[in-house]
Amino acid sequence: MARTNFNEIRITTRDGLKLYARHYPAAGSRLNPALCLPGLTRNSRDFHALATALSDPGSGAPRAVYTLDFRGRGLSDRDGEPKNYAVPVEAEDVIEVVAALGIAGAGIIGTSRGGLVAMVLAAMKPEILGPVVLNDIGPVLESTGLERIAGYVGKASMPGARPNTWAEAAATVKAIDQQQFPDISDAGWEAIARQRFNEADGRPVPGYDGAIGRSITLPEGPLPTLWPQFDAMSAIPVMVVRGALTNLLSEETVAEMGRRHPGLAVTSVAGQGHAPLLEDASTISAISRFLSLADKP
Repeated sequence: MARTNFNEIRITTRDGLKLYARHYPAAGSRLNPALCLPGLTRNSRDFHALATALSDPGSGAPRAVYTLDFRGRGLSDRDGEPKNYAVPVEAEDVIEVVAALGIAGAGIIGTSRGGLVAMVLAAMKPEILGPVVLNDIGPVLESTGLERIAGYVGKASMPGARPNTWAEAAATVKAIDQQQFPDISDAGWEAIARQRFNEADGRPVPGYDGAIGRSITLPEGPLPTLWPQFDAMSAIPVMVVRGALTNLLSEETVAEMGRRHPGLAVTSVAGQGHAPLLEDASTISAISRFLSLADKP
């Protein structure tokens, strides 16, 4: 992975943890920046292709992009208190990151958990949000998708299950996600493994704190929804990216989101499930167009 087009940043939170972020600069650009928020166990590396494209001077309309590792993920500090791996705490972290970077009004691109954080921020502090892209997430989470996620989170961090080579790491992620991404090649799975796992001495190591797995509980009965938080984005431009094979975000939920937010932009990613990789030219172009329409002078 090329490291020449971004700068590394560390931001200290109110409770002393250091969060890792990347800044993909766009020299001279006057467009609003974008801030990318990753999924439950994912990190800033997921957005490298998207951030590179959006900030590319050759695009004609480059914008600066920031990508964040939530606490306990990627290169951010682990939290000694597992209960802090919660959406409200992560939303507070984003508020601090936005203030530290001076990017209030940035476009938010939230994958899965990152999209939940964006919806909560709309209820907590809407003035810091620019347009929002929700990547395969909405106010209603399908139980089938949640059960699949709960079934693997934390497992790869257990000592006996940790891969020793990048080929083993690729096999691990392929076993988890092949049904959601049936068209990915073996080389593609290794690239994804290098996004999800950290690296130490040339070998893969867990890319997130295994304690995050203990923070996931599936309630008995109906799952709670976030319609009030989504409705708080009524004055904010919103786009939904949905994987055609996803089992977490239903077409019915997207239709209801469109009814409640008449300006909702929707794009579907063929051949991908939860959550779309945001690496194909069509999806990147759709996100770029959406952010451009929402730019303020």
